[in-house]
Amino acid sequence: MSLSWKLGGLLLGVVFFAAVLLVKPIGVSTQFVVLDGIIWDMINPDIIVDGPEGPSSPNSYLAKEAKDIANPLNYNFLFVIAMMIGAGVSSYLRKGVAPHEANLPELWEANYGRSVIKRFAVAFAGGFIVLFGARLAGGCTSGHMMSGMSQTALSGYVFALGAFLAAIPVARAMYKLGD
Repeated sequence: MSLSWKLGGLLLGVVFFAAVLLVKPIGVSTQFVVLDGIIWDMINPDIIVDGPEGPSSPNSYLAKEAKDIANPLNYNFLFVIAMMIGAGVSSYLRKGVAPHEANLPELWEANYGRSVIKRFAVAFAGGFIVLFGARLAGGCTSGHMMSGMSQTALSGYVFALGAFLAAIPVARAMYKLGD
């Protein structure tokens, strides 16, 4: 079962429009900070404290998200959990859950072989770099580019340009497209 890029793009646009219309723009990288804060608070209960204006933190990195760390069952956090569940269901439906059943893209296989571990390692490293950059920039691809562009924010278009200016040479270097 495969979804065409045209239908996928249309469905993604509908989801982003509905999110902005019904709740608020989609952004997910902040939720990783929330997850960090939840784990840190379980280890050290003094990291999130009740203050006169609600939950706060002596740690400046967590202070901005203290309210969501104290009460993580909110739209954004549940959205990220749902994304992970959706990815797992999608992978299972495509028969790619078990390493011996991996459904690797042809271009990946031609350049790097059938090693699922190598594929996971590269995906993890890429995800780490993107998340680090997203937190450094104060947002993520879904927040800056997708939600920003759907709201016609100039910063969304600038971010998209920068993302593609970086992604194209990296993809060309990783995937030798043949002669």
